[in-house]
Parts: sequence; structure tokens; C-alpha cells
Amino acid sequence: MEGKDEGVRHFLDLIQKSRRGKFKIYIGMSAGVGKTYRMLEEAHALLQNGIDVKIGYVETHQREETAALLTGLPVIPRRTIFYKGKELEEMDLQGIINLRPEVVIVDELAHTNVEGSRNEKRWQDVMDILSVGINVISAVNIQHIESLNEEIKYITSIEVKERIPDSVLTQADEIVNIDLTAEDLISRLKEGKIYEPEKVASALKNFFQEDHILQLRELALKEVASHVERQVDTEVIKANPIKRDRFLACISSNDKAAKNIIRKTARLANYYHSKWYVLYVQTPSEGPSKIALDRQRHLINNFKLATELGAEIIKVNNDNIARAIIEQAELLHITTICIGKPRISLVKVILSTALFNELLKKLSSSDMDIIILS
Repeated sequence: MEGKDEGVRHFLDLIQKSRRGKFKIYIGMSAGVGKTYRMLEEAHALLQNGIDVKIGYVETHQREETAALLTGLPVIPRRTIFYKGKELEEMDLQGIINLRPEVVIVDELAHTNVEGSRNEKRWQDVMDILSVGINVISAVNIQHIESLNEEIKYITSIEVKERIPDSVLTQADEIVNIDLTAEDLISRLKEGKIYEPEKVASALKNFFQEDHILQLRELALKEVASHVERQVDTEVIKANPIKRDRFLACISSNDKAAKNIIRKTARLANYYHSKWYVLYVQTPSEGPSKIALDRQRHLINNFKLATELGAEIIKVNNDNIARAIIEQAELLHITTICIGKPRISLVKVILSTALFNELLKKLSSSDMDIIILS
């Protein structure tokens, strides 16, 4: 009976996948590279070819060239919301679903919706639109990708608050990079084609420094390359199944670098199109009645982040962390174990036990690798 149930669920998954709309994302290294402009150009081309395409939400940022391209395109009116005494506009999700166009253009994928909206984030709106069979073309900047948050902060000294889970990108059928050289982007900024004149000087001193742009450009190019590799990998696997990589990120409750370990493992798993897990070994000293509240919150937030990035959480009770890691790695058929640098408390605990030698011995006699992340 259980086998039959699994067969039914698999068939239902296939049906739902076939009904789902196609998803295309334009990605860029920063604002001003021309993502919205390219989306609107594509909308005109689709319209000329008899496709029912509509504008669900587009933000022109008062750029004349972009605003001009809206002419002749059918726009779904925005929904007005009153919030804290202000009249605000949001994309009309239900209006789009009711009209059911073949293709809808939805800009600003990382946008946070006004409180009281059906979903907290616009990317969640897009998932709802796709689920009813409507095709979506959207856009996002590379700095809004969740697993790159720390890297973006290191490059630009700015922490980006609005982010999308990496799983949104993995669900895209097509990702297109809108690329510009650093010189061209800075020229566009100076010409007033990105921000108002009074913001240009500040932008040049901060986000739009040439070295920042070059590093962001590299990240955007890598992201698109990874997407292409995942597609190729998936097609090859269909014809020639191979052993898949499986990653295990090991964290502790007081591990300050746990977010980095989670994000970097997510990037690795995403790159190799692999399943991955986050393991937390709860020792007797970390029982519910003994662990401090701030460490509990820290742990819960890390679990939430890992789940958003596509991990499966594994929580086990054991007084020996090294042995627990070995047991779970074998049980889950892990190929790569990811831990933090020796200054991280988790590794200190492992190193302080004789079983660390057992862990190394086990790894040397198996196909498992261990990665120590910064």
C-alpha cells in the first residue's frame, strides 16, 4: 500500500509540474544594467507574435528610455493599500490570476510586500502565479541572493535586507545575465540614467566603485554559469545516472559562523545540484532546560535560514559529536562533510575528542570528503 501511495504522489507531482508556468529570470550585477528594459523589449516581441502578455508590475525608476517601452503594452492595474496613513501600491496578485495571461512581467523579484498582502515577498507571489500555469518573466540583482549575503556585505560593506532564497533560482527554467562593463555602468550612472543627479556622487563613492562592480559582475556570471551546468547535469543524468554528491553542514548552538557554514554549503550543493543537510548534535549540556535562550534563538534562526536555502535539518541527541557525525554521514550517504575553522567551538569539541581520529580514519577509508570552511 505504501508503494502505491508513493506512486500516486509521484504521478501527482508530474501533473503539477506539467501545469506549472515557465519561469525566466533576468539577473544583473546591479541596478542600471538594463534588466527591466530587456524584459519590456521581450514583452513587445511576444505581443507582436500573438502571445497574450501583460505587465503585472514594472518599476521604471523614472528612466525615460524604460518608461517609453511601456507604451503599447497592456498593464494590469496595481492594487492600492492603505498602510499607516499612507496610500501605497502593490502588484495585484489576484487580478493577475483572474485574468490568466499567457505571460506576465513581474519586476523587482526581491521586493517585500506591504503588510497585509497575501504573501510577505514578491517571489512568493511569483510562485503562486506559476502554480496556476501562468508563465513569468522577472528580474533580480545578484546582491539579493540569500547565500551570497555575507559575500556581498564583504565586497560592498552594505548588508542587503531584501533577499530571495536560492531555491527560487533553481526553479527558473531560464536565467539570463544582463552584462555591462564597469566602465559602461559608471558612464550610465554619471549620465543620470540610473539615479537622480543628486544621488550620483554618493553612489560613486559607495556601491558603484569599479572594484565592487567587477566582483559583483563575476558573481552574476558565475550564477548563470552554474544554472547552465545544472541543466546540462540534469539532462546527462537522465541518460546516464551517476552517483550524486550529498553535503552535510555541521553546526552547534553557539557557533557564530554557523550562518557562513550554512550559506557556503548551500552554494556548494546548489552548484553541484545536490541534496544537502544541516546537522545539529545536541549534547546533554544543551538540553532544553539548560541551553540559554539567546543560543536557542540563534539555533532556531539558523535552522530557518537552512530550510529557506533548501536544506533538510537533522537534529540528534548524542554525548559524542564526532561519533554522531560519522553515524549520520553513513546513514545519509554523505559524500562531503562541511565544518567551520578550528576556532569554531564545534570543531574544538571534535578536536578535543579521541574520536576525531576515528572520523579521519573513517573518511580515509570511504568516499567521503571533509571541507573546513572559513
